[in-house]
Amino acid sequence: MGVYLDQVPEEIRDHIEQITATSGLPNTEESTERIAEAWLEKKSIFEEKVDEANMEEVDDMAADEARGALVMTYSGSLLSIGPIVDGRRRVEYASIGLRQDVPDTATHEHSELADDVLPDDPVAFNVGPIQKSSPVFKIAVYRDEMTSEAEQKALNEVTQAITEEFVEVNKTMVMTRKND
Repeated sequence: MGVYLDQVPEEIRDHIEQITATSGLPNTEESTERIAEAWLEKKSIFEEKVDEANMEEVDDMAADEARGALVMTYSGSLLSIGPIVDGRRRVEYASIGLRQDVPDTATHEHSELADDVLPDDPVAFNVGPIQKSSPVFKIAVYRDEMTSEAEQKALNEVTQAITEEFVEVNKTMVMTRKND
């Protein structure tokens, strides 16, 4: 293994190797290292932005939990799961941008979780922007109680900020090297 892949949590290493195979990059150890390096940078960005947004990491989120959450998956994708409004949630999915087997982004205004959101399990939807995600790595929720409108606005802002930084990581760490 390599320097960066060794730093990735063990349960995620196989997932990174699978991403390499579908990324369009050569399926080599060097490409796997680039994706692992990018994943570590995204993990750091997620943790930093969650803290700055006054969010905290939690162990799970019940499907019927009224508030929303921000989720980072094994692949480094983001799911912004809005608070429940009239029985549904606004869900935004942002892919890692390297995979060719999933959309870059997808949003559904009236989503419904199929099950609780749990670490190491995919997020599944009865109705949503995707059927299911990669397994969940981290779940974050707001520390302070707020109205559903205020929470949705805050989730939109933090999701946008993280997504923009993730795109930059892809451009600088992976895509520019893809063209070398």
